[in-house]
Amino acid sequence: MTRIGTLLFLFLSVLHQTSFAQSDTVKLSLPKAEALFLKHNFDLLAANYQIDQAKAEIITANLFDNPELEYESLFYNHETGKFLQTSYAYGQFAGSISQLIKLAGKRNKNIKLAQSGAKMAEMEYFDLLRTIKFELQNTFYKAYFNAQSLLVYEEQLKSTQSLITAYETQLKMGNVALKDVIRIKSLFIGLKAEQTNLLNDLEDNYRDLRLLCGLQPEANLSLTLPETDKSVTLDKIPYVSLLDSAKNNRSDLKLAKVNLEYNELNLKLQKAMAIPDVEISLSYDLKGNYPEKYTGLGLKIPIPLFNRNQGEIKKAKIGIDAATNNISKQELLLNNEIFNSYRTALRNEKLYTEIDQDFNTGFAQLISGLIKNFSERNISLMEFLDLYESYKETVLQINNIQLERLSSRAELNYVTGSNLFK
Repeated sequence: MTRIGTLLFLFLSVLHQTSFAQSDTVKLSLPKAEALFLKHNFDLLAANYQIDQAKAEIITANLFDNPELEYESLFYNHETGKFLQTSYAYGQFAGSISQLIKLAGKRNKNIKLAQSGAKMAEMEYFDLLRTIKFELQNTFYKAYFNAQSLLVYEEQLKSTQSLITAYETQLKMGNVALKDVIRIKSLFIGLKAEQTNLLNDLEDNYRDLRLLCGLQPEANLSLTLPETDKSVTLDKIPYVSLLDSAKNNRSDLKLAKVNLEYNELNLKLQKAMAIPDVEISLSYDLKGNYPEKYTGLGLKIPIPLFNRNQGEIKKAKIGIDAATNNISKQELLLNNEIFNSYRTALRNEKLYTEIDQDFNTGFAQLISGLIKNFSERNISLMEFLDLYESYKETVLQINNIQLERLSSRAELNYVTGSNLFK
């Protein structure tokens, strides 16, 4: 291949890789992330399979026991020296068919128990959905505000690098001291280290988002955050309504109640299991009974003398006590979570409303103004670095306040089991 051909090949390869990288960028809003999560999350898919398995148990419970067919034939006739003779003159055979009949409504009780098990699987799915959705929202908010904070570092590093270049020139001319250059370089190194740590956190957030949404690791995420719904203000929502919403919608509380229902149904079934079932049979015997060509009707029923299912009945009763205790625990947990989340959310909302929403705008003007004042010797290097650091810390703090506000709203959705804030 000629040199021109090689260069052309390399150029086209780079162009292809660039276009491929651009096509891999996924613009992700929170509603889109939630839609992907519902469709592709592996934990939710696994929970869905468990629901299908629980529903299959209902099919099994609806089925009747199969009849049993028994047949016995003469294997070897030592008088004739022949095998498997079944004729009336030289052979013998006998057969019977039997059917087990369950008493005390065992079949219907099994059906109701299986239906309750399916309801439990559904409640477990919805509780998992509630939990992972909260995790998704929190991860999305963290990633978004980490990305916003990185922009601050990028701007500061750029302006600090320009300042270093200017100071090194002035150092060569003897206009500034070496210690001043070292201070600025120290600031640059500190900013670079903080940026790296923040970038590592952001990559972890992106990894978690990809896993939650079922995206490939090479997907380049670009997050967008819509404005919050201003029609819903937290201080206008009564605490009692949040508590009622949680009691009506929390899937973990519903699961605890369905679990109690399941154990109550299981107790009824285990008591029914103590009542023996009846097996009815119809038999025919060619010559092994009296009279020959014997036809008989049989009835078999075990005598509940020793085993009356005492152990399983006791286990079912203990299960009811445990389930009742679990409901009390879930109700207390719910009350505490609502109380704590509501107070935290109110505190974060109040803090958010008190900050200047326009503070972090005009970064370039502020930095250029600082640099201008510093270059004109209106402020000292120490004052410049202090203002520089204070501005960065304040912007990062504002980002953190916004993150905490949105996270506390997401937590209220989580603890109430509703969608108060979209």
